[in-house]
Amino acid sequence: MAMHDDVPKAAESSRAALKLSIRPEQLEKTPPCQAGCPNSGDIRSWLGIIAQHDKLGLTLEAAYDRAWAIVAERNPFPATLGRICPHPCESNCTRSDKDGPVAINALERFIGDWGLRRGLILPTPGVQSRSETVGVIGAGPAGLSFAYQMARRGYPVTVYERDREPGGMLRYDVPDFRLPEGVLAAEIERIVNIGIDLQLGTEVGCDVTLDQLRGRHDVLFIGMGAQHSRRLGIPGEDGPGVWPGLDYLRLRKLGNDVDVGGRIAVIGGGNTAIDAARMARRAGADVTIIYRRTRAEMPAIAEEIDDALTEGIEIEFLAAPVEIIRDGDAVRALSLQKMELGKPDQSGRRRPLPVAGSEERVEFGAVIVAVSQELDRRALGQVRTSHGQIETDATGKLASHVWAGGDDLGPGIAALATAQGRQAAEAAHAELLGLSVADGRPEEPVSPDQIKAGYYEQQGPLDPPRRPKEEWLRRPDDEIDRTIDSEQALQEATRCFSCGNCFGCQQCWMYCNAGSFLRLSQASPGNYFTLNMDACEGCGKCIEVCPSGFLSVRR
Repeated sequence: MAMHDDVPKAAESSRAALKLSIRPEQLEKTPPCQAGCPNSGDIRSWLGIIAQHDKLGLTLEAAYDRAWAIVAERNPFPATLGRICPHPCESNCTRSDKDGPVAINALERFIGDWGLRRGLILPTPGVQSRSETVGVIGAGPAGLSFAYQMARRGYPVTVYERDREPGGMLRYDVPDFRLPEGVLAAEIERIVNIGIDLQLGTEVGCDVTLDQLRGRHDVLFIGMGAQHSRRLGIPGEDGPGVWPGLDYLRLRKLGNDVDVGGRIAVIGGGNTAIDAARMARRAGADVTIIYRRTRAEMPAIAEEIDDALTEGIEIEFLAAPVEIIRDGDAVRALSLQKMELGKPDQSGRRRPLPVAGSEERVEFGAVIVAVSQELDRRALGQVRTSHGQIETDATGKLASHVWAGGDDLGPGIAALATAQGRQAAEAAHAELLGLSVADGRPEEPVSPDQIKAGYYEQQGPLDPPRRPKEEWLRRPDDEIDRTIDSEQALQEATRCFSCGNCFGCQQCWMYCNAGSFLRLSQASPGNYFTLNMDACEGCGKCIEVCPSGFLSVRR
């Protein structure tokens, strides 16, 4: 009889265990866009504040202000990067498979311009001033990012820049039709205004040595960039009519009239090659880009390649120069060799291999070489390098109290340089405080199968405004892309799925018969309901209907 009495007890115990095993928990997860951002930008948060401003009791203007503050905490260049970043975050956007990715880049540009128009000041927490001094070599995106992050933590910062204006390659090598000089200058001025001593016209290795700066400062950051174009190493390269890509762009940006002749070849497939080709086209030249791989392997921003083709620039794929042919000093032609693709190399792209006996002569009057960039070794002294790059640990540290970032560590986009400056500053600050560096491990990522895309209404992506194509060459320095307006920004922000976080959709609250979800009287981003586990019956319905993957089975 006792055995039979135990049966219902065992069943009840089993049901209780099952109920416990499927109880929900509110677990914020890393969204794919943030995982794809080199600077790990909290994209979901600032988009959510805009999209949910009414639920949060904010005016739209206040929401834009708060969104700007979130962006600027990690990235002091939102108006700049919103114009030139290749937006890998959008490639990761979960909405892509439904009706196209959220236009994060256009939204970042809008927020950046909003901050400039409003005269918003960079977020600097009220911290005690520090006695340790910080020196920064280079006023490019990595150096200025490091300087900003250290200054906002209370350190006196001095930036040493060899050029007469700060900005590095962003100022001197990105054309105005992509990045107006006034936008970059305004964002740099805002950084300097938080209390940074900017010493222009100071070249490390000439006016002051690296060792002298190490003795002068408690912390030193090297962010000089890779501002020397690599050579092709072929006959005929030395002499008139051949320009390194970065030199050509700098000369044009400084207003110099560079005669490139009637037909010019640009060697390379990266952004520098595309920018140089488009600048030469604006000078009236017929331009052909020579690239040794195919379009699929070109590292340049896809939209910029499309724009170059629209402007009448030709691209010769699977070809490489083996000689620049001259008549005296004058460039007359290139000897080009056909290429074929082999197995992938270290970059992950298929290696170009020459086709024997395929050389041909093609007439050109000038050549721009834009195959890659490298460091200026003269200023580095005994700093260790490998394959033309400074060697550091994961935080950017290369020696006691010395960090580095940006193109010094290898070619990359400006968003990556900004991230490296920030990460190095966080590590330097922790070291000065005697703390261990946070491991930076991300939250649990949200998985695609946790997102209920069918919940969200079909809403195609924003088509950012642009100047008419017929004006591009007629007004060569005018910016091509335009900033979206406030209404467009709000509409586009509402397309965000809020992957891995609560956005107050109320699905859990509506489907929970037990009343386990209690609405918070004061909502905040990601916090709209609290969960009363005592009332939970363990049905798991809330997890099934949560569209953003915020609710998970309690571990």
